[in-house]
Amino acid sequence: MATDGETSPRELTAEYGELESTPLVGEPKDVLGRARQSGGPAVDLALSGTVFFDIVLTGLAAPPASGTEVSAQGMGSCPGGVANMAVAASRLGLRTAVAAAFGEDVYGDFCWETLETQEMVDLSASRRIPDWHSPFTVSLAYRGDRSMVTHEHPSPVPLHDLARDLPRARAAFVGLGSDGEMPQWAQEQAKNGTLVFADVGWDDSQRWSSSVLEQLRHCHAFMPNAIEAMSYTRTGSPALALAALAEHVPVAVVTDGPRGAIAIDQTTGEEAEVEGVVIDAVDTTGAGDVFGAGFIVGTLAGWPLERRLRFANLCAALSVQHTGGSLSAPGWADIAAWWGQLCAARHDETWKRLNREYRFLADLVPLPWLPTEQRRASATIGLRH
Repeated sequence: MATDGETSPRELTAEYGELESTPLVGEPKDVLGRARQSGGPAVDLALSGTVFFDIVLTGLAAPPASGTEVSAQGMGSCPGGVANMAVAASRLGLRTAVAAAFGEDVYGDFCWETLETQEMVDLSASRRIPDWHSPFTVSLAYRGDRSMVTHEHPSPVPLHDLARDLPRARAAFVGLGSDGEMPQWAQEQAKNGTLVFADVGWDDSQRWSSSVLEQLRHCHAFMPNAIEAMSYTRTGSPALALAALAEHVPVAVVTDGPRGAIAIDQTTGEEAEVEGVVIDAVDTTGAGDVFGAGFIVGTLAGWPLERRLRFANLCAALSVQHTGGSLSAPGWADIAAWWGQLCAARHDETWKRLNREYRFLADLVPLPWLPTEQRRASATIGLRH
């Protein structure tokens, strides 16, 4: 029997019912339900960017070398790019809107249908472009990392023209670049009270321009990985990079893969450092976007900083078990399944630590959760039903 007010694993397992390990869709959990009652924007998260048609190959025995051919054990097709975060946020219950260009080819058809119909992403600010090839990426997953090959043509309709039609949102997400100012649409959202969250991509030039840090004056939070954070701040450790970033933005987060994440929230006076959740990885594509979606959810829900980091870490870890950057994102049923399995696990030291650190999930998924026959759609363009 549990003590000190804690529920035993057996009691929790009985409460949740028999839990399955395969990905489930389930009913969405609306952690912003109370906030919605007091009004505010109809959209929770606004994004603008490029949607790629992704083909992901997994289980490579070795990376391909010039003049050779290698076999992949798995393959998946799904929307990528800005779709990664859009799907992750939508599956966690955020009302999400995207401004992007889609070609009128079979790749564009697939991405549009998947986002709008399956994942319930608002595409009213997006546009189909005739006679334009949809952006395309092949991702090769190998030993916990991935390499990518991309082909794209500039959109005939500039993204900033599309993004002007995005509705006002509680939060916005932007990917910062070293080629100028933050997108005007995001600045306008910030002026209207929207919390702007930002990330940054890899700098192929290796210059790590200071203009990226200057753009943070418009942002509420910045969430780079450790290498990016150290490179832009010219520091030698994630902790030093975090301290430097905190001089530019109210909420600074530095992620470090399975090693976890550290953060400073100057709006609440909190600092936190959490360990990662280690799960065998099939494909790490999009894990950073899933982390960002989880952190945004926790922020909009008003959670303490440590809980936001733990939740984001868990979401990112669950995503790497499946193929594809967007369609691997977990929903509430996946989170409930992980929690139920944890509660049914043996009492080793890892179990005790995770049970203590993720006790808050008992409040987020308290329903007598039952498995559903509805499965997440296959990550493929080839099978149509």
